[in-house]
Amino acid sequence: MKRTLFAMAIAMSLSLFTGCGKSSPGKDQLSIIPLPKEMKVGSGHFELTANTKITISQENEEVKSVTNYLSELISPSTGFSPDVGKSATAESNAIHLALKPKMKGNKGVYLMEVTNDGVLIEAPDAIGLFYGVQSLRQLLPAEIEAQSVQAGIDWTIPAVVINDEPQFEYRGLHLDVGRHFFPVSFIKKYIDLLALHKMNKFHWHLTEDQGWRLEIEQYPKLQKIASRRKETLIGHGGETPFEYDGQPYGGYYTQEEAREVVEYAQKRFITVIPEIELPGHAQAALAAYPELGCTGGPYEVATRWGVFPDIYCAGQEKTFEFLENVMLEVLDIFPSKYIHIGGDEAPKDRWEECPKCQARIREEGLKDEHELQSYFITRMEKFLNEHDRQIIGWDEILEGGLAPGATVMSWRGEAGGIEAAKMGHDVIMTPNSHMYFDHYQNDPKEEPLAIGGFLPLEKVYSYHPVPEELGDEKAKHVLGAQGNLWTEYMKTPDHVEYMAYPRAVALSEVVWTPIEKKNYEDFLSRLERHYERLDMLDVNYFYALPKPSSNTDKAGFLESAEITLSTPLPNSEIRYTTDGSEPTKDSELYAGPITVTETGTVKAITVKKSSGETSSVLEIPVEKVGYTSPAEGVKAGEQGLSYSYYEGFFRSVKEMNEESPNKEGVLKEDMIPGDVANAGSFGFIFTGLFKVEKEGLYQFYLSSDDGSMLFLNNEKFIDNDGLHSNKMVSEATALKKGYYKMKLYFTEGGGGYNLELKARFPDGTERKLTPADFVIGE
Repeated sequence: MKRTLFAMAIAMSLSLFTGCGKSSPGKDQLSIIPLPKEMKVGSGHFELTANTKITISQENEEVKSVTNYLSELISPSTGFSPDVGKSATAESNAIHLALKPKMKGNKGVYLMEVTNDGVLIEAPDAIGLFYGVQSLRQLLPAEIEAQSVQAGIDWTIPAVVINDEPQFEYRGLHLDVGRHFFPVSFIKKYIDLLALHKMNKFHWHLTEDQGWRLEIEQYPKLQKIASRRKETLIGHGGETPFEYDGQPYGGYYTQEEAREVVEYAQKRFITVIPEIELPGHAQAALAAYPELGCTGGPYEVATRWGVFPDIYCAGQEKTFEFLENVMLEVLDIFPSKYIHIGGDEAPKDRWEECPKCQARIREEGLKDEHELQSYFITRMEKFLNEHDRQIIGWDEILEGGLAPGATVMSWRGEAGGIEAAKMGHDVIMTPNSHMYFDHYQNDPKEEPLAIGGFLPLEKVYSYHPVPEELGDEKAKHVLGAQGNLWTEYMKTPDHVEYMAYPRAVALSEVVWTPIEKKNYEDFLSRLERHYERLDMLDVNYFYALPKPSSNTDKAGFLESAEITLSTPLPNSEIRYTTDGSEPTKDSELYAGPITVTETGTVKAITVKKSSGETSSVLEIPVEKVGYTSPAEGVKAGEQGLSYSYYEGFFRSVKEMNEESPNKEGVLKEDMIPGDVANAGSFGFIFTGLFKVEKEGLYQFYLSSDDGSMLFLNNEKFIDNDGLHSNKMVSEATALKKGYYKMKLYFTEGGGGYNLELKARFPDGTERKLTPADFVIGE
């Protein structure tokens, strides 16, 4: 029996209300990730059987690829071998894929309707049909992912109508294979997981100081020398003295293997974007071809992690000849519109001392080595543009002037992306605060070694790629977002998966689902069921029962404080203590806000009712505070903050007291002056008077990457010192009316900074503090 779309829609609407056949899951029992734009769940279901067909309205190579993919997905676990044929309209007991060229929406839009009689997926192109198939896949039992026949499974699909499209054009995940090398079989699995979550960009970081991973036929020493290092650092790169394992390490992809990966990804509508680093992170290449460096070597493939001073020489033509020849082979392998050229962490030490680079600066009329980097990037961009390609670079490519058509990947926070978007350049947001999946996701004492930082799942999910500073006109330049996995401390595929998942699942919803539809508690509920699918796919994901959420991470109070707790998980409860003891599943049951009147610690856990499983402990320090008196004998001057600027690398803010400042002045607007925002390693000491006009309780929040420390009336108040990724520490105090001396120390160790001081006022309002909130004092 053939049915038109109109007839199917009528049947669907009836089933929504009449409850035909077996009952099907409600919306709260489905676990499609990323969450569709619109989804209406009805009663009834469609059952996949050995007689179910796959039909298509129009044959072309891309649509055939989608039907083959669907057939190959269904067959191993069900044992069914569905017939694939052409049909003008949907048929009974069929999954029908229909091209509708006039359908409006973003690239990837699709409509899916499931009734008791069949499944209809419509889209204007094959990529939309493919995304519809991914949603269909997630509506089937998780056992559909098995590679052997699963007996006793009802292969039912709940009745549903889905109208869906992605919110962002660029939905990416990165993998560094320079530090550690991973086989093609794992790269394919990585791509398969991207496809499951409707991601469409795989950023393949192929060259590094520690290894060159792509065969280049014209330069065989890249395979023979640059792809291997003599040994590898043991332990963390920030710890000295360095120790090494004494074991040679290496590997590279042949061009045939790289083409195989590209073709595999194309069938899943994923673009592989290769990254060939320049002008920095080139030590492996220089080990193979030392004449391309400023000193001529000798060089060796790096054996530890970090940023190294030896980069490509910008003053000689043979450097550009080498890179252009390399790029010609790269372009032949990768059809991607974008080629990533890195452009980050390129120290200028060698260029400053190199006669050839200095001659280049003079010949080109450049101001300094930063403009020389811009010349380097622009020259490579021009070459790639001549071959109909565009460059992407990390946000350091802004320094010295941005190449005309470059797309910026903003990793040192969002500042670079905001600047580039305001200049009219396209931007991909990948801030290390939210998108660096090499950071810890749990207590470091309980986790495998990582680079540092802390990036829990909730923080990834909370991200929105369009900064508030951009209006609608400039916001269109934000193409999307990407998660990054740098593999200094990830030696195996299992470890990569552990760091990527489930954070990459959260990212998929960040870049696909409308922001107004996002809800973290709902996401966690769906994720609990999605884990079953990841189990079937043998993904080594990180799992922890979510701790309770609270209205505060630390509570200061005058008389009392109210602590509220919540958990996103269904069929779970919260148990807590207020005496500092460890909570258990038999501790007091949370039933409403907790009122505390004494200094101590509230501790809470989530408990799964069905299994008794417990989460790790949420600890909320609570402190009864007294009043701090204002400073005496101060004289308030002009609005602003005084600052002392220190060039160099400081492991602790205290080290700045041993140096003389390189620059001093007064700030009126931003905390970090624009001329040093991209200086690499530096430090600041800010001083000023904070005027309190309303007596009461004040809570201060100090966030920084790296170390910071706040003094109040010459007494240490908040300690956030040390080298670390973005971290927030808060303290509360009661303040009387008057002026308070504040001194803020901040040090940036390199790789992108963040500094923010916020305050919550007695009336409950909370905002970021700027130099406008202070006055110069004597």
